[in-house]
Amino acid sequence: MIRTLMLTSAVLMLAACGAPESEPAPAAPPAAPDAPVTPVDANALTAQGWGPLRIGMTKAEVEAALGADSNPGSVGGAEPEVCDQWRPERAPAGLLVMIQDGVLTRISVAEPSTLKTDRGFGVGDTAVAIKTAYGAGAVSQPHKYSAAPAEDIFVWASGGPATPNAYVQNAAARGVRYEIDGAGKVGIIHVGGPSIQLVEGCA
Repeated sequence: MIRTLMLTSAVLMLAACGAPESEPAPAAPPAAPDAPVTPVDANALTAQGWGPLRIGMTKAEVEAALGADSNPGSVGGAEPEVCDQWRPERAPAGLLVMIQDGVLTRISVAEPSTLKTDRGFGVGDTAVAIKTAYGAGAVSQPHKYSAAPAEDIFVWASGGPATPNAYVQNAAARGVRYEIDGAGKVGIIHVGGPSIQLVEGCA
């Protein structure tokens, strides 16, 4: 019996020596780091509004947020009860609101405004930079009154067309219009609903 146990042990030892060594399990690849998230500036201009102003607010809500017209009658419209444009008393310099039928439909900024859109563009930035940043999302069309390089660049967040010169009438549409001057730079930025397409204030 002892001899049998010794033979069995020898066989097991030889089998163990001849067995291939088991390879260690491959290490899991390191987890990719999360992409940094750039927070949107709370004071950035967006298709939905700026700061305390949201497109769709009533005139009373706009006045509660930033005050009444800082200079009544200075900008306005031919029929202010239908459409009016003015600067609230506590609004940043260069910012105007458009009220149509008692509702905020557009916010516009021009010099000396330093406000920027949620993509980081403000008055004085180039059309080239804007088109590069937005790619196919930027819809360009000729400026109504000025020759090229003046143009209008529309970026519709919702409800807008992907082709130039298609007038948007959907009240729920929201977008940004970069009004480019004769030097190829942003002169005015309009954000809001279909009224961003208006080229002469309320007209």
